[in-house]
Amino acid sequence: MKTFNRWAISCLILVIGLTSCDNHNKPNLRHQFPQILDIAYTPDSIESCRGWFTDAGSWMGFTLPEKEQWINGFCGPFSLDMNRRQWMAKCAVVVNLGDDTSCTFKPDSTCYFPGELYMRSSHTSGHVTQKLHFIDASTALLCIEADKQHKFSFTGEEWAEDMNIQVDQNVVIARHPSGEIILLTFSPNYVLTATDHNYQATAQIPENKTSVAISFYSNEKDLLAGQQKVSAIIENPNTYLLDNQERWENYLSQILRPDMKPAYNRIAAKALVTLISNWKSRRGGLQHDGIVPSHAVNYFVGFWAWDSWRFSAALAQFAPELAKDNIRAMFDYQLPDGMIIDCIYTDPKENNARDSKPPLVSWAVDEIFTHTKDTTFVSEMYPQLLSYYKWWYNKRDHNQNGMCEYGSTDGTIEAAAWESGMDNAIRFDDAQMLKNEGYDDAWSFDQESVDLNAYLALECKLLNKFASILGVTFDAPDYRDQVADYFFDSEMGFFFDKRIKDGTFIKEPGCEAYTPLWTEVATPEQVESMLPLLTDTTKFSTYIPFPTIAADNPKYNPKGYWRGPIWLDQTYFAIRGLRNYGYHELADRYTIQVFDRLQGLKEGAPIHENYGTHTGERLKAPHFSWSSSHLLMLYSDYGK
Repeated sequence: MKTFNRWAISCLILVIGLTSCDNHNKPNLRHQFPQILDIAYTPDSIESCRGWFTDAGSWMGFTLPEKEQWINGFCGPFSLDMNRRQWMAKCAVVVNLGDDTSCTFKPDSTCYFPGELYMRSSHTSGHVTQKLHFIDASTALLCIEADKQHKFSFTGEEWAEDMNIQVDQNVVIARHPSGEIILLTFSPNYVLTATDHNYQATAQIPENKTSVAISFYSNEKDLLAGQQKVSAIIENPNTYLLDNQERWENYLSQILRPDMKPAYNRIAAKALVTLISNWKSRRGGLQHDGIVPSHAVNYFVGFWAWDSWRFSAALAQFAPELAKDNIRAMFDYQLPDGMIIDCIYTDPKENNARDSKPPLVSWAVDEIFTHTKDTTFVSEMYPQLLSYYKWWYNKRDHNQNGMCEYGSTDGTIEAAAWESGMDNAIRFDDAQMLKNEGYDDAWSFDQESVDLNAYLALECKLLNKFASILGVTFDAPDYRDQVADYFFDSEMGFFFDKRIKDGTFIKEPGCEAYTPLWTEVATPEQVESMLPLLTDTTKFSTYIPFPTIAADNPKYNPKGYWRGPIWLDQTYFAIRGLRNYGYHELADRYTIQVFDRLQGLKEGAPIHENYGTHTGERLKAPHFSWSSSHLLMLYSDYGK
């Protein structure tokens, strides 16, 4: 990977031309954001990379070739499933002029725009421009244009050794033993021949532009179903390219604010691109489309519960139908008792049903309703939401006092910590497990958690709202009015978890205290009394604001996952919480700290899972949807 600045000048030059030559003769919004992510990488191992260009729910990805290791074509495709990750080819479609496949092209420029890869290269015979757009989840369309007419020719470079390459009329079919298939479809102008573990496609007559469809299927059935559409794409590519352009124009126009600085608009565009690049279509055990936490990290290629709620809340503004399916995907696995399991994968054997995740789903449904006014979706989800809400009080309220605990189905501390979403949080260091009476699959921590009950209070509020919209009676526990006073320590002026045994507070000031502000269960007086801690630069008002624990805690670890670093969901809860109680100037100031100080955010670096509290350095998983969702929320809220 190279830095953003590597080809920045080239990208800016090419934007001038691109923004004036789309199908509508008006500037294309995506071209305002050149090199939105730096994904330059020429494959040098079977599965190495840190991020791909992918779109429309596809399970294949591409990269831009590095200047120093140039290939005259986009690298890939790469198979993105957790259980099947490898380069199917170093480059499935290499562009040449004439019959000479050894001719040398020199790189001029490359760029990653939202929804588009671009490259321009030079040969002694002239210049060639290539663009790649995803038409749908199965097919990406490669468009090639030269400055004069040539007999284009194409071949692949370094197909995976276990691929079987066949040629049939104007298509190349490359099959992998796993069942996955790459289909390359050329126009009828091309004559294809099979070579040793490869192919060559040569134009019969000169032309200055052509297109190649690159399709990816998980099995033969999908191949048969998709071939007819691919032929239609090759016959009339402009129609499909216009659809792609309009889709991305709609995404960007829905989120971008003309009153924001260009640098902040770039952050919003990058967050959007990250979410869409992590969109995966239904496959195997995933019965609906949804968003994975990160396509770049193999163990994150699945759907998680509270991750999905966050993603859907962000998607509601610009892709509400995807937001709906993202929620449906998790509810496809709702258990008879109402539980929503932790995570699901294409292979259901990998699913984790040992624990759930914090309940934010009614919030996500409400965000969708706010943007769409779709009462049909509310009606569809309400019974399932209500069942999940009741599950918490049935199986996660050890002493039946209306205050719930995180727990697990198997009685393990590990799974209970996972259920909180804060896997190694300091507040759980001394926690033990309690068996809940009447159930074989219900265990709780021996402490009641303030964030969990604040989430449940918000769920209760919104379920009541949905019941009113639908004209039904809400018939479930309602403890909203008890949460704030129950978990607030007036001595320290902060919210804490409480021990079940003796009702004492677990006084480890941490990010769970932000949740009552975000859910608006805290009183104005409580929020005011929290300000000394929240604005203390040694505790929570750090270089990047609102770490997971107070920065002066002896247990603080700058790279300790949930024991110190910045998680942008928690930072968002704190900032939005302050805004909820009228501290708008303070909230705006903290938002700008996030935008200006996170490393690489305004350049080509990917958005990461978490960040250094005192440095803004990028830490865990790149191309992270969770962080992107909350950056979009911070961007949307700023100044309001």
